[in-house]
Amino acid sequence: MKKIILLLILFLGFLVRLYKVNAPLADWHSWRQADTAAVARNFVKYGYDLLHPRFDDLSNIPSGKDNPQGYRFVEFPIFNFIHAFLYQLINKLIQGVSFEMVGRMVSIFSSLGAAIFLYLIVKENLGRWLALLSMTVFLFLPYSIYYSRTILPEPMMVMLALGSVCFLRKFQISNSKSRIFLSILFGASSILVKPYAIFLLAPSWLVIFGSGFKKAGRKSLDTRYSILYTLISISPFLVWRWWMRQFPEGIPANRWLLNLGGIRFRPAWWRWLFAERLAKLILGYWGLIPLGIGLITKTGKKGSENLFYSWLGGIFAYLVIFARGNVQHDYYQIIALPAISVFVAKGVEFLLVAPKKYFYPVLPLALCFLSLLFSFGFSWYHVREYYKINRPEIVEVGKLADKILPKEARVIAPYNGDTAFLYQINRRGWPAMTYDLQRMKALGATHYVSVDFDQLTNELKQQCSVLNQTDKGIIISLENCQ
Repeated sequence: MKKIILLLILFLGFLVRLYKVNAPLADWHSWRQADTAAVARNFVKYGYDLLHPRFDDLSNIPSGKDNPQGYRFVEFPIFNFIHAFLYQLINKLIQGVSFEMVGRMVSIFSSLGAAIFLYLIVKENLGRWLALLSMTVFLFLPYSIYYSRTILPEPMMVMLALGSVCFLRKFQISNSKSRIFLSILFGASSILVKPYAIFLLAPSWLVIFGSGFKKAGRKSLDTRYSILYTLISISPFLVWRWWMRQFPEGIPANRWLLNLGGIRFRPAWWRWLFAERLAKLILGYWGLIPLGIGLITKTGKKGSENLFYSWLGGIFAYLVIFARGNVQHDYYQIIALPAISVFVAKGVEFLLVAPKKYFYPVLPLALCFLSLLFSFGFSWYHVREYYKINRPEIVEVGKLADKILPKEARVIAPYNGDTAFLYQINRRGWPAMTYDLQRMKALGATHYVSVDFDQLTNELKQQCSVLNQTDKGIIISLENCQ
């Protein structure tokens, strides 16, 4: 019966993630999704060169340097490789399958895997009932549902990080060499996928290494082995960072993520992260009630909750260190979902079994029901906007341009520096007019595609050959401009 409930929760979690799974890649944060998907699509087009990942943007906008090869050196392209490989595999069986849908399915199954690992970790520390509650909260928070079906590396990073913690915890109990190997493999992969995983892994290492490995015959694992485990886990990332420095034009500017504008600990920092993101977007205001209760109540034996409190410490350090990045991008808080889910679940459990001598029998149950109902409802009210295609014309004009332009065309697709429009055209090029026309042509630009009839577009329309024009946009050849 317990396994049936577990499978049912996972199945329902899968179903809710299918909402608009086949939608065009033009929803919320489409710029970042487009960059991630473009790397995978270029693997399909040009081969699987994992050491030289490329996307569609040839401009100097991300790094400040012209990038004629379109290098994209951020996370190691594990997610992109799996996306491309599965697409080619599935496309042989189902002709015409959507490339974007396959990418979203990779994230969906990553989130389901993360939910399973979270269940196993909580079960080992706090019991099966709290594990089911934690997994349920993780799977059904509207914020979690949306971002776990986006083409972003974060869902895979969370899954791999939780898998690493889970296997290390299993090793702590069983002293199985296969499990320590899997822990290192998952941990190293999670850091490669997204280095922010260290803020979930490092606190876990401190707690698990410090609490002891009884079946290994030690009160705590020898310091030398702890250091060796850590070095092996982070060394692939260090090698990747050394390698990517050989291609500075492909490394986006990133120092601004730390504290651009001096926002750290300013009132705006607290407001954006703890009011707008945590309270409003993720927990729909009312989820703060079970979260707060979960933070202050004890569950299980002494020390069993230390791991989850350590996650909170790691997440807070992450918010502090990457202050501007977290304020700027709401998807940066995906890594906090496991910890939030556990403490919300603890609060829910307390309300469900609240001691009757302290509370009226029905009121804790009513508060629990209303808190969850309002939390999920208000969160969905905000998150539902993320699914919308705000500028459907970039999809329509992009598909038209993809049909009529040569495959080798290099396109200027101005969209305020956003690569989502360039992705729809399925050509490499520039998401803005970064130089004058002659310089752009010298760099290889062959066509100009726009959905805005601004001054520049109208000037090019008069000077160059118009290949196609509708009320949605225009496609211009730059070959014979006057």
